Amino acid sequence: MATVQGESWDLSSEYAAADSPEVDADLAQAHALLNDIEQRNAVLAPWLDADAASDMTAAEAHDVVVAARAIFLRIEHADRLVHDARAYAECCLSVDSQDAAALQLQGRLLAVQKRLANAEEPLSQFLALVPDAVANAYLEDPAVAPSRFAVMHSRRRRHELLPLAQETLVNNLSQDGIHAWGRLYDQLAGTLACNVQTRDGVQTVGLAQASGMMLAPDERLRESAWRAINTAWDEHAESCAAAINAIAGWRLEMCKQRSQPSRPGRPVHFLDAPLHQNRIGKQTLATVLEVAREGIPLARRAARLQANAYGKSHYGPWDQRAPAPPRGDAASQPLPYQQAVALVADSYSAVHPHMGDFVRMMASERWIEGTVGDRKRPGAYCTGFLKSRTPRVYMTYTGGASDVIVLAHELGHAFHSWVMRDLPASQRSYGMSIAETASTFGESVVRDALLERAETPAARLDIVWEEAAALVTFILNIPTRFEFEHNFYEARAARPSRPDELKEMMSAAWQNWYGDCLATPDPLFWANKLHFYISGLSFYNFPYLFGYLFSLGVYARRAVLGEEFFARYQGLLLDTGRMTAEELAAKHLDVDLTQPDFWRDTLAALESRIDLFESLVAQVQAK
Repeated sequence: MATVQGESWDLSSEYAAADSPEVDADLAQAHALLNDIEQRNAVLAPWLDADAASDMTAAEAHDVVVAARAIFLRIEHADRLVHDARAYAECCLSVDSQDAAALQLQGRLLAVQKRLANAEEPLSQFLALVPDAVANAYLEDPAVAPSRFAVMHSRRRRHELLPLAQETLVNNLSQDGIHAWGRLYDQLAGTLACNVQTRDGVQTVGLAQASGMMLAPDERLRESAWRAINTAWDEHAESCAAAINAIAGWRLEMCKQRSQPSRPGRPVHFLDAPLHQNRIGKQTLATVLEVAREGIPLARRAARLQANAYGKSHYGPWDQRAPAPPRGDAASQPLPYQQAVALVADSYSAVHPHMGDFVRMMASERWIEGTVGDRKRPGAYCTGFLKSRTPRVYMTYTGGASDVIVLAHELGHAFHSWVMRDLPASQRSYGMSIAETASTFGESVVRDALLERAETPAARLDIVWEEAAALVTFILNIPTRFEFEHNFYEARAARPSRPDELKEMMSAAWQNWYGDCLATPDPLFWANKLHFYISGLSFYNFPYLFGYLFSLGVYARRAVLGEEFFARYQGLLLDTGRMTAEELAAKHLDVDLTQPDFWRDTLAALESRIDLFESLVAQVQAK
């Protein structure tokens, strides 16, 4: 039987190849801009001392402010050029982790990324250190006024700033330090071979293909793929431990350095940076985690029902992406890619025709990568190119119901960026927690639209199954990741953790959240989950929990607002780059995210869906 897979994406509108003259031209232009920025930075230099900057008046700042504005505009231009080259290299390497030209481009970009970060730092420090009056004077110019939120939000962490020379040193060392460990892990993931026991014998496949097998309805194949993946990673456990310890150790040392003795009472915690990046407060995160813990019984119930549907009493870690049990009819067969695109497009159209048109455009322009390949990296993501203002979606499509939901998820990200494409660059960057709003909203749209069309209990089970799986993922699995990472960082502050200790820590977190519904913990999840190795981001887990519950709360407004909903939804997405999550919710939803009511109401609404899930499992098993 032919392999079900998606189409390959088209990147030719950006660059012809990783070693094309267009790439060379963009990088040459970026270097020219950086030359100019570095010269202009001399005007800022006398004011980068905290004491000098604090005494600056708006009157004496006039010439410096004019220079700062010019630097900002040139930084934005250079950033577009470097971003697009980097995005192109990453796209190529995601499809073929051994793409020689893309690897060379990635290597070339290290120097220019380092230089760009150094060139940006004086302006960043200047805007952080100067008095409010000077910052406001800088923002009076229409050319830079759109960056007001970004500037003011950054100023909230001004107490963490190191002197410019030290910030520059940190940036220079990071490319061959923390980021090198992240790149090593990515390369390892792209070259790993997994020996999976199938009905036709042992099959050696890449990590992405083995991960795809965990979507299979055959539990023996799923478990075999999971064990093969763990075996492959276990062979590299020492390397992974070295990488994760180095990444965490770097961040903890930076926290120590930024907890300056001259500012007693304001120690920098390892959660400060991810919370700031996500634009949410500590109280909001604590409330979300509290409500998630309250939701454990409901999520465990969903996990047990999934296990029962397969005729067993416990949920295995290989069941995380399992589809509904096969029924032996056509509905359980892999869904061809074009049909999946049509399903997502029609479901999005039910919200508004513009959303369905967007999905069809993404497919017709071939901005979605869904092929199967030995050298493909695992996972799925949405990226984009700043010059063309066009998104791209990456995944490995094999026809499972989960793949359809992943497609809907990533297209939600893409729609978010499409809505914001005409905003100034400084307003198109948003927190990771809000980033999951449109994606999880997209999943909900597809599930509800499919549920309305389903004509039999078995067909309805296929759809509600994915909803139950999402509940298990977000209420049990995501907090498991957070608890492990939090505990690991606390342990790492004393010393590096050995692989066996990491396995124990990971298993304990699994047991804590999944409890007695779990067949066995996943001790190597710390090694095989790439989110722990993203060197530019830490704690890339709680944003998913936040986004899941937040998006369901947004989606609940659809029934209430009716025809007004789409305009309100677009308005919310447009504001994501210029508000904190709390401000966004207060404006568009009239809720206080620091209090549990909104989160509890959202979670409580899911209980009826799990009731439906239990009923459907019973009906299908009775036949």
